[in-house]
Amino acid sequence: MGNGEAPASVQSVDRALTILGILARLGEAGVTEIAVELGVHKSTAFRLVATLESHGMVEQNEERGKYRLGVGVLRLAGATTARLDVVQEARPICRKLAADSGETVNIAVLSDRSALYLDQVAGQSALQSHNWVGQHIPLHATSNGKVLLCGLSSDEIDNRLPRLPSYTAETVTTKAKLRRELAEVREQGYAVAVDELEVGLTAIAAPIRNAHGDVIASLSVSGPTFRLGEARVKELVPVVQDAADEVSRRLGFGTS
Repeated sequence: MGNGEAPASVQSVDRALTILGILARLGEAGVTEIAVELGVHKSTAFRLVATLESHGMVEQNEERGKYRLGVGVLRLAGATTARLDVVQEARPICRKLAADSGETVNIAVLSDRSALYLDQVAGQSALQSHNWVGQHIPLHATSNGKVLLCGLSSDEIDNRLPRLPSYTAETVTTKAKLRRELAEVREQGYAVAVDELEVGLTAIAAPIRNAHGDVIASLSVSGPTFRLGEARVKELVPVVQDAADEVSRRLGFGTS
């Protein structure tokens, strides 16, 4: 990278974000107005606007020739709002589930090639003090990840998971086995991962759906494998499913 490339790139990003702020404030603005606001030449303003337009961040009013915020901004805002809605609606249910099970309850969503933890509530039996909120976890080696993968097509799964790294001897490392497991998860409506991400860690997850029935998040209970044995997992599966279903209902699924 040359000496001047980083500052120039940062300056372009700063100017692009400033344009979004200008359009948010004014509603609409022409390239000349934007150039004056930025203090740059009109050709520079045009290149910046054209780049934003190519990403759907701004769009041109064909009749007036001016630019306004585009649907790309709405998609970003909608994704953020949707995540906040999930956390808000799930929080009381997660607290009850953590209290009833004594284990740690997590909410996760898809984030590119991983699952992102949005919220966590620790039960009384939870010994770990680690906070997973904001952290990314592998999709193929976790119960949350497998639930989230079930909402994707085969092509989308392949794109997100070009390879399946191993974390323990129990990690699924072949696409064929993962496909078989995902088919089972879809049929039964939940996923269980035992010692797949960490030896000694077991988790049970179920899908959270939006009003359209799309899987938008996953709710899980996790704890040490010595405490979450086969019998205990069998007890918790319907409890986790009921909790995830309740969050889904709060988000509008099955109410129409």
